[in-house]
Amino acid sequence: MGDGSHSWTAAPAAAERARSVLAAAWSCSVTAEGAREELVGAHTVTEDGRVLVDVPGDSALLAAAICAPRGEPSAVLEFADVAPVPVRDRIRARLWLAGWFSVEEGRLAFRATRVVLRQPSGAVVVDLDDFAAATPDPLTTAEARLLTHLADCHADAVERLTRLVGSDSLHGAVRVQPLAVDRHGLTLRIERARAHGDVRLAFHTPADDVAQLTERMHVLLSQATAASCPRALQWQRTDGDR
Repeated sequence: MGDGSHSWTAAPAAAERARSVLAAAWSCSVTAEGAREELVGAHTVTEDGRVLVDVPGDSALLAAAICAPRGEPSAVLEFADVAPVPVRDRIRARLWLAGWFSVEEGRLAFRATRVVLRQPSGAVVVDLDDFAAATPDPLTTAEARLLTHLADCHADAVERLTRLVGSDSLHGAVRVQPLAVDRHGLTLRIERARAHGDVRLAFHTPADDVAQLTERMHVLLSQATAASCPRALQWQRTDGDR
């Protein structure tokens, strides 16, 4: 990194990340008793991580839940975490919940018995007690708006932040975009001609709301301004731009 103060790369714990994916997802794929349905805007999440699904009366999933022994068919729910800013490989994580459905007042209530989170770093099985106790990142519902605003209206700020990235990471870069933000830090996606990589810029202390995030970003930008501009940033200026 360009500044030694950014060697700390704090990131959300797996349970918090899983709950954040669940909180932000607008759609999910549900497989139960051989039936598979793609649901959009049909689920809500309780404080302990149970998923409540509204399905039509003729849904195969509802029929499977009603007809199964004890009314509890085994099922798998899959959620995708999609980057709000257009980048290569926009799926940032996938979350699978395996467990049981029951019928509660005409809708399906799902309780997980196994939680698996897959990120670029690999897959991890999330402890069920940790999952139930965790809360989503406080910036989850604002993240899409914040990142698209940063990418669309403050490209100069994104360029300045790359001064905190080691020159080796920027070698061959053709574009840098904001990929993710959470209370612990900002992640940049560095795209090259045939590959890409991610670099995380950690905040000096976590941000619990958008106001605190604004302050953390100002600190990063101030540090970037004070940092020397690496030669690798020459990718930002081509002969055609001169």
